[in-house]
Amino acid sequence: MLINTIDNFIKLRLLLDVEGIGSGKLFNLLSKFNSIEEITNTNYQSLISIEGISNNLANRILKKLDNFKSFEKQIIVELEKLHKLDAKWITYWSKEYPQNLKNIFAPPIILYYKGEIKNSDSNSVAVVGTRMASRYGKSIAEKFTKDLAKNNITIVSGLARGIDSVAHKSSLDAGGRTLAIIGSGLDVIYPAENKNLFLEICNNGAVISEYILGTKPDAQNFPKRNRIISGISLGTLVIETKVSGGALQTAAFALDQNKEVFAVPGNLGIPQSEGTNLLIQKGEAKLVRNAEDILVELNLKIQP
Repeated sequence: MLINTIDNFIKLRLLLDVEGIGSGKLFNLLSKFNSIEEITNTNYQSLISIEGISNNLANRILKKLDNFKSFEKQIIVELEKLHKLDAKWITYWSKEYPQNLKNIFAPPIILYYKGEIKNSDSNSVAVVGTRMASRYGKSIAEKFTKDLAKNNITIVSGLARGIDSVAHKSSLDAGGRTLAIIGSGLDVIYPAENKNLFLEICNNGAVISEYILGTKPDAQNFPKRNRIISGISLGTLVIETKVSGGALQTAAFALDQNKEVFAVPGNLGIPQSEGTNLLIQKGEAKLVRNAEDILVELNLKIQP
């Protein structure tokens, strides 16, 4: 177990900053050495003896370690900004780290969050769907999320327009908790129109990101975000998505993570319904009629 000190955090950040090092490779490195100090004091021969560490990657790691002092100053400034934002960091070894997320393949080693992550958030359902939601889709999202929230289920989504926003708002309106997983730094609210919603979520849940402050919401960030949305939840509910929609990607991650996937059927011939109907047709998602169907499948207690 790695102790959560500022020094260890800086060393983790340094290694994750090396091109070619992600959670998977860093977990592999940590499993081969007795401590993170051993990694940061290692040599070329020790690195290339590890499966998956090429000559070039070993050189990049050593070059980054040579610049530790300047990198340390950079991270201290970053942490000061995080503190001013009233945000925090946790690592895989922190007691606050979401338990569901720990169980996926190569979970994020560092998370940044604003708000509060509770143990009760383990009873959570992801609600995802199109940004271009129909009136039907919005009403279904509102009904399902309110009913789930009334059953003490934390709603997880991605703070995007459309279904995501409705899911967050409906959970809050029902007096529930919600977690927003974003594909940017905590200081970059996207879309900007969701600033007030962002702040409301921080007061009744948390906004969580794998990305450092200042990170823009680039398209390449959203697949990694989507794997966290599904990974942090017990199951994923898809409400309206095109066959090319990001919600289908989240559903695919959920299936890979051995999580339950649920879908609400939609009208034939409407693009927003093609993705959900396809999930049901292929047997990849269970058709659900109401929140109770989800609670039963997840073996969660239904409130009277």
